[in-house]
Amino acid sequence: MSLNVVPIIARELTLSVQQVAGALALFDEGNTLPFIARYRKEATGGLDEVQLRDVRDRALYLRELTERRDAILKSIDEQGKLDAMLKARIEGAETKQALEDLYLPFKPKRRTRATIAKERGLEPLAELLWDRTTTLATLQQRAATFVDLAKEVPDVDHALAGARDILAERIAEDATLRGRIRDITRAEGVVKSRVVTAKAEEVSKFSDYNDFSQPLAQLPSHRMLAIRRGEAEGFLLWSIGAPAERLVGVLETEFASDHAAAEQMRLVVQDAYKRLLAPSVEVDLRMELKTRADEEAIAIFGRNLEQLLLASPAGERVVIGLDPGFRTGVKVAAVSRTGAVLATDTFFLHQTERFAHSLLAFIARFDAELISIGNGTASRETEQLVRDTLAERKLERPQVVVVNESGASVYSASDVAREELPDLDVSLRGAVSIARRLQDPLAELVKIDPKSIGVGQYQHDVSQPHLKKRLDDVVESCVNRVGVEVNTASIPLLSYVAGIGPSLAANIVKARDASGGFRSRKDLAGVPRLGAKAFEQAAGFLRVRGGVHPLDASAVHPERYALVERMAGDLAVPLSELIGNETRLEQVQLTKYVSEDVGLPTLRDILTELKKPGRDPRDAFEAPAFRADITEPKHLSQGMELEGVVTNIVAFGAFVDVGVHQDGLVHVSQLSDRYVTDPNAVVRVGQKVRVRVLSIDLERNRIALSMKKDGTEQQPRAERGPRSAEAPRRPAAPTPPTKAPKPGDIAPNGMRFR
Repeated sequence: MSLNVVPIIARELTLSVQQVAGALALFDEGNTLPFIARYRKEATGGLDEVQLRDVRDRALYLRELTERRDAILKSIDEQGKLDAMLKARIEGAETKQALEDLYLPFKPKRRTRATIAKERGLEPLAELLWDRTTTLATLQQRAATFVDLAKEVPDVDHALAGARDILAERIAEDATLRGRIRDITRAEGVVKSRVVTAKAEEVSKFSDYNDFSQPLAQLPSHRMLAIRRGEAEGFLLWSIGAPAERLVGVLETEFASDHAAAEQMRLVVQDAYKRLLAPSVEVDLRMELKTRADEEAIAIFGRNLEQLLLASPAGERVVIGLDPGFRTGVKVAAVSRTGAVLATDTFFLHQTERFAHSLLAFIARFDAELISIGNGTASRETEQLVRDTLAERKLERPQVVVVNESGASVYSASDVAREELPDLDVSLRGAVSIARRLQDPLAELVKIDPKSIGVGQYQHDVSQPHLKKRLDDVVESCVNRVGVEVNTASIPLLSYVAGIGPSLAANIVKARDASGGFRSRKDLAGVPRLGAKAFEQAAGFLRVRGGVHPLDASAVHPERYALVERMAGDLAVPLSELIGNETRLEQVQLTKYVSEDVGLPTLRDILTELKKPGRDPRDAFEAPAFRADITEPKHLSQGMELEGVVTNIVAFGAFVDVGVHQDGLVHVSQLSDRYVTDPNAVVRVGQKVRVRVLSIDLERNRIALSMKKDGTEQQPRAERGPRSAEAPRRPAAPTPPTKAPKPGDIAPNGMRFR
C-alpha cells in the first residue's frame, strides 16, 4: 500500500500541508537541504534547516514503515492467515514496534516448546483449556486421551504442560497485551546495575554504578551510556527490574479470572510472563533506552560540533603554529595569509635562549601577526616562554592564542594531510593544522573525522550510521552557511558544499590548478561531471572573489543575477555601485519584483546580501586571556575568579578550560542563577566565560567551577555519568601525584584523569 505521509508529518510537526508537500517534492527531485533552505523559501513557506531536516527524516521513517508493512502483509498472506481484521490492524500501526508486535505470531521462528507441543498433537487440548468454561475434571479427562508414548506424551501432566506451553506463547505474542506490559514496565521499571564479582575490588571509572538503581523513566542518557560502556568493558551487569507481581496480576485478571480451571490458567500466565514476556520486553526496552540515549548523545555532539565549526576565524593573517612537546620538542610551522606553508622547524623548551632567538627570527622573517599554540602537553610552558620572549623585546605583536588541538594528530597521519603536505614529516603537519585552525577553524576542522575533534559524549558507543549522518548534516550546514572561496578551498571543504561531494571536489581542484583559478562562477561549467543540477545546488555557496561578475563574491544565486541587474537598471546605477550601497538599496521596492517563482522571502534575502555581500556570519575574532600566573591546578584556590573557554558541553554540564592543563566541570546546577535543564541554553562551545573555583581535588585532578553570580558556593550534586573516553582532555603536568589513577581513567563526575 502507498501512504500519503504529507498530512501525517504536517500534523506531527505542526506545519501546513503545503509546507510539507513543497519540501518533500524538492527533496524527491534531488535538491539538497542547504539549497532548499536558502533558495527555495517560497516552495516551503520559509521552513528553516531544522524544520526541513525533521520533515526529511520523518518522511524517511514513514516510508520505511510502509515498506515494512507491505512486506509483513505479503508474508502473512502467503501463509494463508491474513484476515480483514488483522489487515486493518497492520495498516493502522503507526510505529515499527507496533508492526513487529503484530507480526510476531506469524514470524518464522525456531522450534519452541509451543511448536513441539503442537507437533505432538496437543493443540486441541490447548483450545479446550482456552475455553473459560472447561473444568479441571473435564480437562484432565480429555488430557488422558492425548497420552501417547510414541509422541513423548507419557502421562496427563505432560499433556497439560504441553497445552499450557501453547497458550503461554499465544498470550506472549498478543500484540495488544505485549504493548500493555511494555508500557507498564517502561513507566514503573527500574534500571539496576552491579559490579561483576571478579572486578569488585578494582578501582574503576564505573564505581558509581557498582550498586546503582534508578527509575527507567528518569534515567538520563549519559548514565545509560555509561552503564552500557561498563557492561561492554566487563565491569558491570545491568538489568531492568519490572513490577513483576503487578504484571502477573494483570495477566491473571485477564485470563484466569472466572475460569473454571483457574489454577491451570494461572500456571499459563505465570509461565508466559516469566519465560517469554519478561525477557522479551526487557530486550525491547534495552533497545529503546539505547536508542533514546544515542539520539540525545548524537544531538549533543551535533550542537557542540556546530558551535566549534562556527568559531570565530582570525582571518587572512600570517600565523606561526606551535605544536608543544617536552621530549620531542615544539614543532613549528609558519603559514601565509592563505594557509600556505612558509617554513617549519623544531624548538626545544630546555634550550631557552635558542628557542627565543629562533622564534624571534621566525617572527621577523615572515612578519607574523599571530602565534597559535596547541593546548596539549607542554602547552602552558610553551605559551609562557613565548610570552616572556615577546615581553623581553617589548613586542606587542604577534598576538599569542592557545587553540584546541583535538584531532591535529589524526589529521597529521591522514590521507588528506599526505596529499596536502607530502614533503612534511607527520610531526610537523600538526603544527600546520594548529596554525590554520586559528585562521579558519571551519576550513581546517572539516579535514578531520568529527568523532576525533573531542566535543562529543560516548561517540564510539552510539549508532555509528546515525552519528555519521547527523555530523555530516552539521558540517554541511556550517560550510554552506559560511560559504566557500572556490579558488582556495581544500577538497574536504569543497566536498561539503551542497551538490558537490568528494569526487566533484577533486575535479574542481584539478580544473582550478590546471587553469590557474576560476574567474567566474560560470567557469565551473567546464569542470568534468559538474552538471546543471550540481551547479544549481552549489553555485550560491561558492564564492569567486575578484571575479568577472560582481555578484560572484556574494551569496546571490546566479539564477537571480538578471533580477539584481534589473534592480540596478531601475535605479539607473551600475550594478557594481548598487552592491554594498545601503542608501540605494533602501530605495528598492521589493513588491515590484515579485513573480511566480520569486516571492518576498527570497527578495528580502537578496537585499540583505547586497547590503553586505559575502558577509561571514561568524563572530569577530577575539582571543581568550588566561592569567599568566595560573598554569597548573595547584595554582588554583577556592573562590578564585577566572576567565575560561567552554571546550565541551555534555548532558550534565560544561567543561571549561581555565589554562591549567585540566578542564574544570561547571555542573548544570552551577551554570546559572536560574534553573537550567539544558546546558546548551546557557553556553556554547568556544564561548568565553567567567567562572569561580568551587573546589580542587589535586589527587584526582578534578576541578569544580561555577558560573553563578550570586556567590552561592553550592557543591554540585554527585554526578553518575562518567565522561566519554573519546572526549580528549589535555594531559596533566609532567609529575602527577603518586597515587593518582592511570592516565585516561575517568572520574565519576566526568573528569578525565591525566
